[in-house]
Amino acid sequence: MPMKLIASQELLVTPIFRVTMDHAVDPGGFEIRRAIVRHRGSAVMMARDARGRILLVRQYRLPARAYLWELPAGRIDEGETPLRAARRELREETGCSARKWTRLLDFFPSPGYVEEKMTLFLAEELSHGEAQPMEDERIETGWFSLKQMEEMIARGHIRDAKTIIGWALLRCRLRQPGRRAR
Repeated sequence: MPMKLIASQELLVTPIFRVTMDHAVDPGGFEIRRAIVRHRGSAVMMARDARGRILLVRQYRLPARAYLWELPAGRIDEGETPLRAARRELREETGCSARKWTRLLDFFPSPGYVEEKMTLFLAEELSHGEAQPMEDERIETGWFSLKQMEEMIARGHIRDAKTIIGWALLRCRLRQPGRRAR
């Protein structure tokens, strides 16, 4: 049964997201009240070179209180499509651009209280340039095989959900007949 939003109160507004307190009810009278983080969404880029390696970025993530290896990603700006954001973010964070883009998956990283939808792209046929990170970003880059990523995940060196999802999805795609994993 579909839920009907009957009230929404804005609690907080920041440059990146806002928070609302929402109240919804279904036709049978079941009610849900939740604080929801409202976010425009993000583009995630899995840049894959001619050798089959994946480009990861390493940066300090304040909420995790740790440096994390992860797929590059960034917020979709107002009026931007996910693909346009992916192209912009890949160039800004890594200096790379891609001639071939494949939309792999849309997913919600934490749908219990965050509205954000992430769109994962495979970026191939890469060219390299100079990164242009934001002033509050200090980004290290590295190229990793799928096997190296698997080992990093198993050892807890990759703990970022979008990166683990991207790795798993690419492994599944490459195991299909006629494709080779590297």
